[in-house]
Amino acid sequence: MRAKTEHRETARRLRAEGRTYDEIQAALGVSKSSISLWVRDLPKPPRKARAYSGTERQVAAAARRTEARNARRKAAAAEIGPLSERELFLVGAALYWAEGAKAKPDARVIFVNSDPSVIRFFEAWLDLVGVTKDRRRYSVQIHETADILGAERFWAGVVGAGPMSFNSPSVKRHNPRTNRKNVSETHRGCLRITVLGSADLYWKIDGWWSGIADAQCAADSGRV
Repeated sequence: MRAKTEHRETARRLRAEGRTYDEIQAALGVSKSSISLWVRDLPKPPRKARAYSGTERQVAAAARRTEARNARRKAAAAEIGPLSERELFLVGAALYWAEGAKAKPDARVIFVNSDPSVIRFFEAWLDLVGVTKDRRRYSVQIHETADILGAERFWAGVVGAGPMSFNSPSVKRHNPRTNRKNVSETHRGCLRITVLGSADLYWKIDGWWSGIADAQCAADSGRV
């Protein structure tokens, strides 16, 4: 009887401290029915915040990082504003010299990229330098396990071109030893843009880039 009285007093004290039935049972080794009988006149403790598992904490931290990156990206994009024709011209020339094909002496303008925004920018640049739509040919470069027809429809929508402007796709054969990351149904491969009769334009781009680089070298010399 004395032990039971001590357990009752201890249970009431623990309950007053905010302990749960499970915690009191673990401490005293008595049934929950006895604990309920002893402490039923005491107020229920406030609900404790749920403890997060390590995985949940990682997910929450990743979400915060993503949100922070998106905010920085949005703020950086707002710094650019509208482009003038000259800015479009200079950026487009630099973009081609960084990403486009350099085939000498059989020079022609060929540009390949997997980013739709980059493709749209290059298309706008071709418009600016006077390359008409009828001089542009497109082809998809993609892995054979992807949705090739779906990719062609996707890129046709990006550049606003009909099927007659598309050449046969360049299909990469499957290598079982390769650990490919782009395996989802939304994988669209790369789009190759070829400008017909573009040797003259190619050499102009070469000169434009040289002019950009020379201007920067002159500016650097002036600051020394």
